[in-house]
Amino acid sequence: MFTAIAGVGALANRLGQSVIPFYIVSGMALSEFVLGRLSLPVLGTTYIPESEFIEIGAELGIVFLLFFLGLEFNLDRLLARRRQIGIAGTIDLANFGAGLVLGWLVFGAFLPAFLIAGIVYISSSAVITKSLIDLGWIANDEAEPMLGTLVYEDLFIAVYLAVASAIALGGGDVGAAVVDIGIAIAFILALLALVWYGTPGFAKLVETDNREFVALRSIAAVVLVAGGALALGVSEAVAAFFVGMAFASTEYAHEIEALLEPVRDTFAAVFFFWIGLVTDPLLFGGVAALVALAVVVTTPTKFVTGFLAGRAFDLDTKRSTRVALGMTTRGEFSLIIATIAVTAGQAGAFDPAVAQTINAFAVGYVLVMAILGTTLMQYSEPFESIATSWLDGGEGDRL
Repeated sequence: MFTAIAGVGALANRLGQSVIPFYIVSGMALSEFVLGRLSLPVLGTTYIPESEFIEIGAELGIVFLLFFLGLEFNLDRLLARRRQIGIAGTIDLANFGAGLVLGWLVFGAFLPAFLIAGIVYISSSAVITKSLIDLGWIANDEAEPMLGTLVYEDLFIAVYLAVASAIALGGGDVGAAVVDIGIAIAFILALLALVWYGTPGFAKLVETDNREFVALRSIAAVVLVAGGALALGVSEAVAAFFVGMAFASTEYAHEIEALLEPVRDTFAAVFFFWIGLVTDPLLFGGVAALVALAVVVTTPTKFVTGFLAGRAFDLDTKRSTRVALGMTTRGEFSLIIATIAVTAGQAGAFDPAVAQTINAFAVGYVLVMAILGTTLMQYSEPFESIATSWLDGGEGDRL
């Protein structure tokens, strides 16, 4: 696996392309769904199976990417920008509405439409954070509305997942939904309190001249809190983000970033490889039309809401366009929602065939949007020029 990741990463770097699509496609090529079907019986298993190590590595990839997102977005900065984040995030909810309408028109029922709405609404915090870092945008003005909107989305999706799980897996049990929502909200509030009051404790934790202990203690803290969140049914990504914010307010934030950057990039690569590894390209045939329809419908809505998010942060046309392009990527949370659909179908909450269709749609949609989103971010200049020409008469600022 690591040989394949290193090889395609080097190829992407040589070609001047984003490594993310290369990681995803290499995982797909080496999976049981592609290489496994080409394997000769006499050679035995030649594909890379989805092992527990890879699955845990993928989880850690999400955790570390969101941890670094928190390191870039401390609580003071979050509170200072709460009004702009609230506006940008509320505007972004239009994508949920678009997904709800699309799902209802296709399936004609609330639960499938509700799941489709979540799949097309949530941008990929992991992919976008990785792209921001790779492109050097993380320190630019356009990063702030993107990170702020991702924060809003991640908090929203934490409650959404509780509702979706309770409705889909609990057979529509309102009581179960209320309990799960209460747990999610309580855990988020506890995380906020942890960041607000616990920062001195986090600083004390890494107050040592031993770089090894700084790295190990930082990893231990974020993995422990993220694991606790996962055990309670709350997003581990949201938990990791809050832990990152806690460390961001300490004087050790830059040292932690420098020490853990290779760890983040290693497990992030495993995460993107895993997306390809669990993707069966044969599933796309039956949902290709639905995926194409969703791409056509939801890409423009993300463009518009992303651009308006940039404007909410008082950015010019050029940088608002970058926000619009960056927010198109979908990823890890959409796949989580897809697993809820499959489990609900197996539990008899709704037609298993519909559940499998939603799962196949989510996988195909994520793959297309991950590749499309990273490509749009990498080649943003033509779109910036067009937007500047249309909206500013070609007088936008230049970097």
